[in-house]
Amino acid sequence: MEHVVVVGAGMAGGRTVVELREQGFAGRITLIGAEEHLPYDRPPLSKAVLTGRTDNTILPYRLAELPDVELRLGQRAVGLEQGTVHTDAGPVAYDALVIATGATPVRLPGAANQRVLRTIDDSLALRDALRPGLRLVIVGAGWIGAEVATVAARHGAAVTVIEAAATPLGPLGTEVGGHAAGWFEEAGVRLRTGAAVEQIAEGKLLLAGGEVVPADEVLVGVGVRPDVGWLEGSGLVLERGVAVDGHMLASWSPEAAGRAAGSGPVLAVGDCAAWWSARYGRRMWVEHWDGAQSSPAVAAGTLLGLAAGKGEDELPVYDPVPYFWSEQFGRMIQFAGLPAEDSRLVFRGDPTARRAPDARKAPGWSAGWFAPDGTLTAIVAVARPIDMVAGRRLLEAGARPDQDRFADPSVPLKELLPT
Repeated sequence: MEHVVVVGAGMAGGRTVVELREQGFAGRITLIGAEEHLPYDRPPLSKAVLTGRTDNTILPYRLAELPDVELRLGQRAVGLEQGTVHTDAGPVAYDALVIATGATPVRLPGAANQRVLRTIDDSLALRDALRPGLRLVIVGAGWIGAEVATVAARHGAAVTVIEAAATPLGPLGTEVGGHAAGWFEEAGVRLRTGAAVEQIAEGKLLLAGGEVVPADEVLVGVGVRPDVGWLEGSGLVLERGVAVDGHMLASWSPEAAGRAAGSGPVLAVGDCAAWWSARYGRRMWVEHWDGAQSSPAVAAGTLLGLAAGKGEDELPVYDPVPYFWSEQFGRMIQFAGLPAEDSRLVFRGDPTARRAPDARKAPGWSAGWFAPDGTLTAIVAVARPIDMVAGRRLLEAGARPDQDRFADPSVPLKELLPT
């Protein structure tokens, strides 16, 4: 294994290069990225970049200073065959391949000038467009929609958020998401739920039912899909993303497996990886920063373990409790875990409390999802980060904390950890 190719120059790809070197790989590494930029951090795009606090979120990986690392930025992968990545600048042969092409935003039918927020260029362009009185319509009241609405309202824009579901923050469910509706009003943002967009046209949106919503700018924030279209027909197994096992190793279809023999291992990390979780007994696809940061260490360890002739039981395993966060309307929202079916939702603190006009901080609260057997399977913390620190430990331990004590915000969650 003399040459490792990493396709995708975001955080996951850049982190893979760093991990390979830190874990002792001495061969050549080629990093291929569709954007011209060095790997950069995406969460600040809807916060620090959009507010003007910074124009640059490049990660401190110093890739150009690492020995035998070739950067091929501005080159897009267009196809894969065993042993070779095809790019729009020509083929690149590999001994081992790590796929880190991330995800791409979903767009809606209609006008091509609808905005999305995924890249640094997207963020800078939207920032330039924001102005007092701008009629900005945001489609989707999820993480990106709420974060952009927060910043745009502060710029004095007239912000309307259109959401097809009954409540904002759909991944948290209607009961928790319903408590977030007041945050939009608090910030002077108009929130319309239960409204589906049929088409985006020049200067307006058409809603199902015929209503027209005027707009100077439209931002679509209805989710992303793994960027794996370039792998269609390659023979790799795709299940939404690149299907990988707990070691981040991809597999070939039965038809392609014979041709792939001897072509070198293929792995996937970050947003494009659909990894098998023994913890949850299912394949997982979690599109958030935590996966892009942590999965490359496992992929690098797997590659080096294979090169050293280690057996499967000696290879590192990626099987975290999912975790993500958002900052919106003056609140830090953190979520961890995976709510079990038939969960009981237990609130910790008062989610109906509203911030006083002169208050510096929003009132904090949390909630936990408990399986029928009493196991805590997920937790959300709103402006209460201390609960998330112990909450993640409870989830990792598969704990069954006393639910009455959990509901008492005066009881530190660390006291509920199993001994």
